[in-house]
Amino acid sequence: MFSLKDKIALITGASQGIGRDTALALAEAGAKVAVAARNEERLASLVSEIEAVGGAALAVKMDVADAEQVKAGFKQVLEKFGRLDILVNNAAITRDGLAMRMKPEDWEAVLKTNLTGAHLCSQQALATMMCARTGRIINISSIVAQSGNAGQANYVAAKAGLIGLTKAIAIEIASRNITVNAVAPGFIETPMTEVLPDKVKEALKTRIPLGRMGTPREVASAIVFLASDEAGYITGHVLNVNGGMHLA
Repeated sequence: MFSLKDKIALITGASQGIGRDTALALAEAGAKVAVAARNEERLASLVSEIEAVGGAALAVKMDVADAEQVKAGFKQVLEKFGRLDILVNNAAITRDGLAMRMKPEDWEAVLKTNLTGAHLCSQQALATMMCARTGRIINISSIVAQSGNAGQANYVAAKAGLIGLTKAIAIEIASRNITVNAVAPGFIETPMTEVLPDKVKEALKTRIPLGRMGTPREVASAIVFLASDEAGYITGHVLNVNGGMHLA
């Protein structure tokens, strides 16, 4: 495991799925973690789990779509830990529907959380990272950002936008020794995918060269690598974690 000893990390959307496993993996690598989400009960459980094995954690109630909550959340992290070394923009929602029938509020809600939320959090992180002249920002995109997906125009647009945001910010702040990368998971066993009918899951597996869905921990391991010193010469990159799906 790459060492993140004494690093300070903030993970959004940390109450479940990839975000939760990422928080655990970063803590296991030695980082002190701030876990942010809207569900306080799940965050409290996660903090207890991390602290039970000797880690340091802070629960931050935050809706990333709300600029004021984002500012307050980052202030809470800085007051607790003094700085921020790693930001993982993972918070995301879905409001699926065919593009021609999609309600404006469903389009706006997904873009606001999945893309604007990452922008707002990155702004807050950069304020402290640029002073320290070091930092890691990791945005969680998706395979559908590269392949498209019917019935998810809003989600696909947001996740594709994250890739563009990653590349733009990577160029802007490279001179400050801050790297910005994206991870694009394929189909992962999370609460978002467990609601799919078994027939759909089996059909998906036939499109994955490795023949199975991925686990949140496999995505988290990629995030730990990008957060580490060993990944210091990687920036503006999209790391695909998809079992070989969409190889092009």
